[in-house]
Amino acid sequence: MTTLSVDELRAAIERELPGVRADLERLVRIPGIAFDGFDFTPLERSAEAVAELLRNEGLEVQISRVGEGHPAVIGRKAAPAGAPTVLLYAHHDVQPTGDLSQWESEPFEPTERDGRLYGRGVADDKAGVMAHVAALRAFGENLPVGVVLFIEGEEEFGSASLEALLSKHRDELASDVIVIADSGNWDIGQPSLTTSLRGIVNSFVTVEVLHSAVHSGMYGGAVPDALMVLSRLLTSLHDDKGDVAVEGLVAKEASPLDYPEDRFRAEAGLIEGVQLIGTGRLVDRIWTKPTISILAVDAPKTNEAPNAIVPKAKAKLSMRLAPGDDPKSAYEALKAHLARNVPWGAKISFEFEHDGNPCVIDATGKYFDAARAAFKQAWDGTDAVEIGVGGSIPFISTFQDMFPQASILVTGVEDPNAKAHGPNESLHLGEFARVCLAEALLLRNVAVAGETVA
Repeated sequence: MTTLSVDELRAAIERELPGVRADLERLVRIPGIAFDGFDFTPLERSAEAVAELLRNEGLEVQISRVGEGHPAVIGRKAAPAGAPTVLLYAHHDVQPTGDLSQWESEPFEPTERDGRLYGRGVADDKAGVMAHVAALRAFGENLPVGVVLFIEGEEEFGSASLEALLSKHRDELASDVIVIADSGNWDIGQPSLTTSLRGIVNSFVTVEVLHSAVHSGMYGGAVPDALMVLSRLLTSLHDDKGDVAVEGLVAKEASPLDYPEDRFRAEAGLIEGVQLIGTGRLVDRIWTKPTISILAVDAPKTNEAPNAIVPKAKAKLSMRLAPGDDPKSAYEALKAHLARNVPWGAKISFEFEHDGNPCVIDATGKYFDAARAAFKQAWDGTDAVEIGVGGSIPFISTFQDMFPQASILVTGVEDPNAKAHGPNESLHLGEFARVCLAEALLLRNVAVAGETVA
C-alpha cells in the first residue's frame, strides 16, 4: 500500500485549513436546532450543506431520517482492496443559544477573538464535521481506507431516532473503526482519548399538600407549603459533604490524572468563596461518581405570588450515573429514596423523562495504537492521555452494541475553555488545526495497521 507521508499530510492540512475554516463558518451561520418549539427549516439547510461538502469530496451521499426524526447525512467511499473501513461520526445540530445578553458576539455569526472562533456549534460539533472533511481533503484521491461519514441531526435533543437509523443503515455503516468526534481534549496542547462517560436519568418529582391554595395567615403554621416540602425533600439527595445520598448507585475510580483545584475552579467559573462539594479526587467526582442536579423548580414568580400557601410544587432532576450503572435501576433507587424521605406525609409523584447508558471503552488494540501515534505526531511528541467525561453520550453504547467488532475512538475538538452548551462557545483555532492533522494521520495509521496481521 502506498499512502501520503506524515510530512505530506502536514503540508496538505496546512494547505486546506483556510477553506476548511471558511466552510466551518458557513455551517455555523445555519441555526439548526432540533429542540421542540424551534423552526426546523434550518436543520434541513444544515443537512443539505453537509451533504454538499461530502459530495464535493467524491462520496456517495444520502440524507436519511426515520419517522418524525431530523435529517442525518450519510456519505460513503469504498475501501481500496484489503483496506479497513472507518466510520466518522459527528452531528450538525446545535444547542439553543440561551440568554442572548450573555453572548459577547452574535451566536450565529462566527467571530474570531484572541485565537478563538466564537459561535454556537462552532466546537460542538460543527468543527467535528469539518475535521472529518479536512482529513478527506488532505488525501484527495489517495484515501488509503474506506470511509463512512454519519452526521447526525438531533444529537443535542437526545438522538431519539439514532438507533432506528443505525438499524436501517446497518450494513452501509459496518466498519472496522468508529471515530466519534464529539468529545474534547484534556487541555490545550494535551490530546486525549475519552474512555468512559457517565449515563443519565432525567425525571420530575411533584409534591402536593392541598387541593388548592389557601390563605397563608389563616392556615400557615399548621399546613406545610409545597415549596417547603420540596425543599426539604431535595436536600435529602446529598449528605453534609455534598456526596449523593441515594442508596444503590454505583461509584468508581477514574484514571490517574491530577486535576488541580485552582484550574478546575477557573474552568468552571466558580465564584470566589464558593466551596466544592463531594469527597475524593476531582476526576472521580466529575467522571465516575453519581451526581444529582436540580435543574428547575415550578413555583410562583416572586413578583406575582399572592399571600397563599402553595399547594403543589415540581422539580426537574438530572442524575448522572457512573460507568457500570444501569439507568433503570438507578431511577428506581431515586424514586425509592424520595418516597422514603418526603416529609409530613405529603403526596409525591414521579415522571420519567429520558435516560441514557454510561459506557466504558477498552482502549487496547492496533487501532488504538494507531490513534495514539497519530495524536503524538500531531501534537509534536505529546502523548495522549485517557480521560473520562462527566457528561453523557448515550449513543456510544448503541454503537458498541450494534457494531461489537469495531474499535470505537472517542475524540473531539473541545478544550476546557470551549464552553459548549453555554454562552460564548468557542473553538481554539490552533488546536483545531492539530485535530484535523491528527485525523488525517489516524486514517493513514489505520490503513497501515489494517495491513498488519493480528
